[in-house]
Amino acid sequence: MKRLICSVVIISMFFTCFAAVTWAESATKKEVTIKCEAAVRLIQEVGVDNAARVIGDKSGPFVWKDAYVFLMDIDGKMIAHPMSPEMVKEDNILQVADTNGKKITVAFIKVAIGSGKGWVNYMWPKPGRDQPAPKSTYILRVPNTPYFVGSGIYP
Repeated sequence: MKRLICSVVIISMFFTCFAAVTWAESATKKEVTIKCEAAVRLIQEVGVDNAARVIGDKSGPFVWKDAYVFLMDIDGKMIAHPMSPEMVKEDNILQVADTNGKKITVAFIKVAIGSGKGWVNYMWPKPGRDQPAPKSTYILRVPNTPYFVGSGIYP
């Protein structure tokens, strides 16, 4: 009986720790907004070229848990993307659409030009998966520039 109780306690501790680690691995809306605000400050302090190197660094401060910050301009050009640096080579990514046909970059630009900040909801596969899932990306315009940053979560 002692063995059974001990086993149950150990197993339940394992699952509790696993759940806590899994939960802790997902970025929150608050973290996303804080990281975007920090990226905007960095751009203002060191300029877009220097900031792009930091934002685009996969091992840098703008990649955490399951999230990252990217940098774009209002013409749809990706300036820095730590997880997909090949996107930076494109003239623009205006045609990128989710599985429902929503042009995501266009939606990002509308928020950046409009209110200057806000959330864009769309369907996008989680990393390593094929099936689309709801994703929400926070967009924040760099004041008095043609640039904005963004970061998303899977709520």
